[in-house]
Amino acid sequence: MRWITREKPKIDRLACPWLIKRFIDQEAEIIYVPYDQVLERARELAATPFDIPGVEYTHYGTECTFDYFIRKHNIKDPAVHTLSIIVRGADTDHHELAVQCAGLWAISAGLAHNFKDDQELLEKGMVLYDALYSWAGHLQNVKHTQQPFEHLLLNVFHAYLKQTPGAGKKIPAWVQELKDTIQDHIDDNLSLKELSKSLDINPSYLSREFSKYFEDLSFGEYIRKSRIEKAKELMGNPAYSLTEVAYLTGFSDQSHFTRIFKKHTGQSPSEYKKNLKKK
Repeated sequence: MRWITREKPKIDRLACPWLIKRFIDQEAEIIYVPYDQVLERARELAATPFDIPGVEYTHYGTECTFDYFIRKHNIKDPAVHTLSIIVRGADTDHHELAVQCAGLWAISAGLAHNFKDDQELLEKGMVLYDALYSWAGHLQNVKHTQQPFEHLLLNVFHAYLKQTPGAGKKIPAWVQELKDTIQDHIDDNLSLKELSKSLDINPSYLSREFSKYFEDLSFGEYIRKSRIEKAKELMGNPAYSLTEVAYLTGFSDQSHFTRIFKKHTGQSPSEYKKNLKKK
């Protein structure tokens, strides 16, 4: 079966062909032509037009063409329904519908910029939506911070955590290893709660043991202090802007970085960097 739509696809006109080929007609031929030629060429080629006004396969209300394909062909796959929200938000500029919407738009726009041939772009789009489909079906609950460094942390805790020291005993080996691990991954969002859950250890116990060996600081306080120390180190390199320093030390928000930095040093990042130059 032939399907035809307007040229220069970005979201719907890549997502819909993927849906057609994966769930409706594996042998489908997708044709891209200039907007004003879609209906005429559809008649000539006996092709079904989609994603243009006035045809059956198009936008309805707040939904995009991808939504209509799903409803029309009664596709029940839960992963596809997850994708439908992301595609809809990216295609209609409603990025608040799902956190992935803005990312899908950015990647799709970049692909369209890099590949001017529509069929070549469709080929890349098929790979993109296959990947999104795999994520939606198998990986939605997997976090980047779970791998690979979390496994290293878990190994450290499994090996040493239950070596609870008594009076006069030396500091457990896991303390130094944990310090080293934190320094190696200072830009990651480490979570003591998640680690406790993964280890099946009471979070309050872990927090209490942690503070004994980390300058009498809580896990969160120690992480913030370590990030500020790393930030101070990076500020000595003129190649890094303050925005880059904040990013490299795990602060996604510049104002948060400034606030925490001033709390720990008594100076704003810009003041600190200016004083460094005077030395």
